[in-house]
Amino acid sequence: MRHEDRKAATAAYKERKTVAGIYGFRCQASGQLWIGRAPDLATIENRLRFTLRHGSHRQRSLQAAWNAHGPDAFRFEALERLKDEDLAYVQDRVLKERLAHWQAKLGAEAL
Repeated sequence: MRHEDRKAATAAYKERKTVAGIYGFRCQASGQLWIGRAPDLATIENRLRFTLRHGSHRQRSLQAAWNAHGPDAFRFEALERLKDEDLAYVQDRVLKERLAHWQAKLGAEAL
């Protein structure tokens, strides 16, 4: 990749719009569900799968289910997308509140 192309790609990535929200990661083999929050729903699934593949995810029950059932048993789902929040601290507070709501509603473990 040429330097100019790389620079343009980097600029486009930085300018892209991100959507924060609440997501679920479900093991279809066991029926277990884990709920998490992310400032960018478009990138969190890749991060989850990367840490799980390398055996380094901090949620032990999720890592154990991944090791037992394999990557094909898991499904990512966006449960809620948040409206634009201009200030990061407001977004963080709202994400925490919505995470607690979805945990209670679905009886899931938090990530």
